[in-house]
Amino acid sequence: MTRFWKYKNKKDRKGRRQSITETLIPSALEAGCRLHPHIKVERLVLSRGITVAAEATRTDAQGQKHAVRIRFHTVFVCGGAVQTALLLRLGKIVDSDFKPGLHVKIPVIQTVEKFDARLQTLDAKPEHFLTSEKKFVVVDSFIKWRIDDTAQYYRSTKGNMSTTSRLLGERINAALRDEFGKRTINEVISGERTEIMEKLTKKADENASDLGVEIVDVRIKRIDFPPEISNRVYERMRTERERVARELRAQGAEAAERIRADADRQKTEILAEAYRKAEEIRGKGDAEAADIYAKAFSKDTEFYSFWRSLKAYRKVFSGGQSMMVLDPESEFFRYFRSRQGSR
Repeated sequence: MTRFWKYKNKKDRKGRRQSITETLIPSALEAGCRLHPHIKVERLVLSRGITVAAEATRTDAQGQKHAVRIRFHTVFVCGGAVQTALLLRLGKIVDSDFKPGLHVKIPVIQTVEKFDARLQTLDAKPEHFLTSEKKFVVVDSFIKWRIDDTAQYYRSTKGNMSTTSRLLGERINAALRDEFGKRTINEVISGERTEIMEKLTKKADENASDLGVEIVDVRIKRIDFPPEISNRVYERMRTERERVARELRAQGAEAAERIRADADRQKTEILAEAYRKAEEIRGKGDAEAADIYAKAFSKDTEFYSFWRSLKAYRKVFSGGQSMMVLDPESEFFRYFRSRQGSR
């Protein structure tokens, strides 16, 4: 069976803390450390301050011994802000959350697990949630998280990202279920969305504290109805839009008829008023013309008769092709006989 040594940080007689060379290697040899049932370590040598070289003998199946030299790393690097590390001894946590720099570990019995300390994104799978109106909605969300307690994170998930995603998803869904169960669809979609995000982040962070992670932010990408409900909703919306369209068209036709009737009425009124004014002006003109004629006729009745006869002659004989059968002694030819129109 494989046997290991225990590292003890001892002090010498003067109280000075002994180095790994002074304590680790002798302690390991005293314990008769074995890496394998057929390999016995004869000597341990610290090489370049970062590795331990084990000089051992290996016994093969025929019982022959062979010299073996095995190297083990004794230091590891922690990246600080972008990386966190966990030191394990035989699977048990020894130390965690190291500061940036080089750190010592005991070969073979101590191992190092490193994790990404940067902000991580979990794109959650869309889930169905019931609102306070007893209506199902499909919510698509994502989470921003990071490791807060490395030791607790390892205890809860063993550093497995699939396990972390599953456990975080369960806690986020629980928080979403609680928040959506208190609100209607309109409240979720409208102005309360920012408040919901803040409460979700706080509650999810509390739910995930046992995982050793910090929930930085929870965001909802989309809220939708399930497909079977969406089809009914879209059909109802289409029917409602068609009804509104019919009402608007009917209202438009009614308004058009009203406008046309009003325009026809205004047209009739305007034409009647114009005709009235035209007749009034025409009547005034005829009256003034008659008055002028009367005044002119009263001043020289003979000349007025002569002028009217000339106008009649011009109108009758203007074509040159007219033929009239009249009595030469008729009143019409009075001015042909003499300038004074005497018989």
